Formats: sequence, C-alpha cells, structure tokens
Amino acid sequence: MGLDIRIPIGSLFVILGALLAGYGLFSNPAIYQRSLGVDVNLWWGGALLAFGLAMLALAWRAAMARARTGRKSDTTPASE
Repeated sequence: MGLDIRIPIGSLFVILGALLAGYGLFSNPAIYQRSLGVDVNLWWGGALLAFGLAMLALAWRAAMARARTGRKSDTTPASE
C-alpha cells in the first residue's frame, strides 16, 4: 500500500492557497482598510501555498528514496 498522506494534503493546501492568493492579488484594495492596508488574503494564501508545496516536496522525496531502495511500502515485516 503505497499511499502517502502528504500528497492529498499538499494538493489541498496548494489549491486553497492559490485560490486565496489569487483573490488577494485581484481584489479591491479598499477592503483591506480594516487590516491597516495589509493584504491578508495574499499573505495567508502564500503561506498555505508554501506549506502545500513543502508537503508535496516531502512526498516526492520519500517516493524517490523508496524507488532507490526498491521497497514497495514504508512498513517492514515484524519478523522474518
């Protein structure tokens, strides 16, 4: 069973981060007056995007390590 949970989590955060950052880039700057002019949607979208990309990079790195060693899954039998 080679499902790595970091792939769907990373994908979810990348999609949500891209949507939120896009909204922050293209929205009216007047709505950010309550937050002292800070584009909160852009900053949090960037943070979510960075976290999602980190999750996907870690999943990719683990897959490459498994491919190098020839293992099919992360679990090893208890006794052989």
